[in-house]
Amino acid sequence: MEKELIEKLIQTAIKQLEFSYTPYSGFKVGAALLTKDGKIYTGCNIENAAHTPTNCAERTAFFKAVSEGEREFDAICVVGGKDGVLTEYAAPCGVCRQVMMEFCNPKQFRIILATGTEHYDVFSLEDLLPQGFGPGNLA
Repeated sequence: MEKELIEKLIQTAIKQLEFSYTPYSGFKVGAALLTKDGKIYTGCNIENAAHTPTNCAERTAFFKAVSEGEREFDAICVVGGKDGVLTEYAAPCGVCRQVMMEFCNPKQFRIILATGTEHYDVFSLEDLLPQGFGPGNLA
């Protein structure tokens, strides 16, 4: 993956922090999801007083994309931190990893975790969800 594209995804994910709705935890998360054809879908986390209806930034981006007919994805960038300050990586939760498993090839799909355009690491979904369960298991 080209450094220029990675930096664009990081910048796009960081921009999403301003839309984050986090009145309870104050932990803001932004995501930028890249489709196979180069479109970028964004997401932020949206909290709820009842906690269970809270939605992560990654799932927000995936659900927006899927609801518009997208089914093939190359990468996602995820950033986050308390009050939007990026001090460490904000890795996807287990539920988000499972949603990724539904739509992505675990060996090929890339997850970019960043604290800025100069500090990031790229993982495969398989790295973050070894032995994941997905549609192939039901075939």
